[in-house]
Amino acid sequence: MDLVRLDKYLWAIRAFKSRNDATEACKGNKVHVNDTVAKPSKMIKVGDMLSVRKGPVMFTYRVKALIENRVGAKLVPDYAEDLTPQAELDKMHAPSETFFVRRDRGAGRPTKRDRRIMDEMMDNLNYSEDADFGEDF
Repeated sequence: MDLVRLDKYLWAIRAFKSRNDATEACKGNKVHVNDTVAKPSKMIKVGDMLSVRKGPVMFTYRVKALIENRVGAKLVPDYAEDLTPQAELDKMHAPSETFFVRRDRGAGRPTKRDRRIMDEMMDNLNYSEDADFGEDF
């Protein structure tokens, strides 16, 4: 086995949950082989560098050995070397930058009182960010 389809390989090393997901990522230009956009049918070989964008993170793999069938998670390092920098992995756990009030699931839409509380919190947040407080304080 000298060459393997890209979508099969990505599925086999568990980069994607299904082969269809791997195919869709390739079609969406989220997968690069040796710094060029790759189609799902691209044939890869040992030594190729793969870059896979999943959300905000760009995963980087080097092909160590070829495989067509999915293997257990413990065997993946035998086939692919994960070269993803720690800075990229930290993006997965980065806090969201938008203001969001956590609500219990099933609580429904906010009531008028809830909305007033949220607006008050937003106003306080905006005032605390201003450098010039003016005469209000």
